[in-house]
Amino acid sequence: MSSIESLQQQLAKFARERDWEQFHTPKNIAMALTVEAAELLEHFQWLTPEQSEGLSDKKLAEIQQEMADVQLYLLRLAQILNIDILAACEEKMRINAEKYPADKVKGSARKYSEYD
Repeated sequence: MSSIESLQQQLAKFARERDWEQFHTPKNIAMALTVEAAELLEHFQWLTPEQSEGLSDKKLAEIQQEMADVQLYLLRLAQILNIDILAACEEKMRINAEKYPADKVKGSARKYSEYD
């Protein structure tokens, strides 16, 4: 069993023990994921790029907790929708490699649709 599958089982057990499965619909989990992503973003709001790269240990610990929340909700959503998240990520990386060939996009932040 992968670490992801193990985490997903722990998440399901956590929800089951609290009778929260009734609330774990794809819509609700996707909404919660967005809220947690916003909480992560809040730590960077108004920082300069330099400040965002030189965070204190305390700030990094807070960010770590928000990142974990985002990841856990994403894993729970994948589990509920029966999506193999590792396979989905690998497929998306393949698609991105086709959209953004290194010889065309190296050093540029333009979107793939802005290339010839």
